[in-house]
Amino acid sequence: MSESFYEEIFGVRGKVALVTGGTRGIGLMIAEGLVKAGARVYVSSRTVEACEETEATLSQYGDCVAFPSDVATLDGCQQLADEFASREDHLNILVNNAGVFWSERIEDFPEKGWDKVMDLDLKTPFFLTQKLLPLLRKAAFPENRTSVVNVSSINGLRPTDTQNYSYVAAKAGLGHLSRQLARDLMADNINVNVMAPGLFKSNMTASLFATGAAEKAVDESQPMHRTGAMADAAGLVIYFSSKAGSFVTGQTIAIDGGAVNTT
Repeated sequence: MSESFYEEIFGVRGKVALVTGGTRGIGLMIAEGLVKAGARVYVSSRTVEACEETEATLSQYGDCVAFPSDVATLDGCQQLADEFASREDHLNILVNNAGVFWSERIEDFPEKGWDKVMDLDLKTPFFLTQKLLPLLRKAAFPENRTSVVNVSSINGLRPTDTQNYSYVAAKAGLGHLSRQLARDLMADNINVNVMAPGLFKSNMTASLFATGAAEKAVDESQPMHRTGAMADAAGLVIYFSSKAGSFVTGQTIAIDGGAVNTT
């Protein structure tokens, strides 16, 4: 098969993407992959320094703009939507990746730990999608559907050893919310899917990789004897957002090297 065929089926070149929480971890991996695949990528994060660093790094590979935004509140979601709309008149790919984690013993788990996680991990994806709907709809056509990808976790698919009660509830809820959104936005030619990562290197999991020996032990504990990489995270988003994934909506796909279904 020719290279042009692959580009036609799996390509996202020229599409406009927005990745929240895109300056570190899985969000950065997704943003990097989209930039390298030829998309015009906007990245948001809370800190100016992280945005400046990410824009400088990813701009070496293609078209990337990063700007600070705190989407933990409805006002922050509106500000991000307004900022994006001042730069673009349509949006092909929205990746709701920004999230937070809280772990504490059940006896001590605080209301703050519940509300903070629920707000950013569950409420924000809904309201940011809502506020960006005009731009998502403008880019959507039957032969070129718009893609919303909500980043969940395998912790939303099964119980975990970590006592992260609000996190597992938010991520499980995000999966079902995404199925509802997929149903309701079907006629608008907007696909909504969920990627549920397993173990990737990120700020959230940094303590697991503190030493070379620790990292080796973590790798060996995984079914494929490795953790997730940039190509894994970005590849699934590119699939969802290309013609190859145009017939896929309302799905949650675990990207975990078999951790959920083979162990």
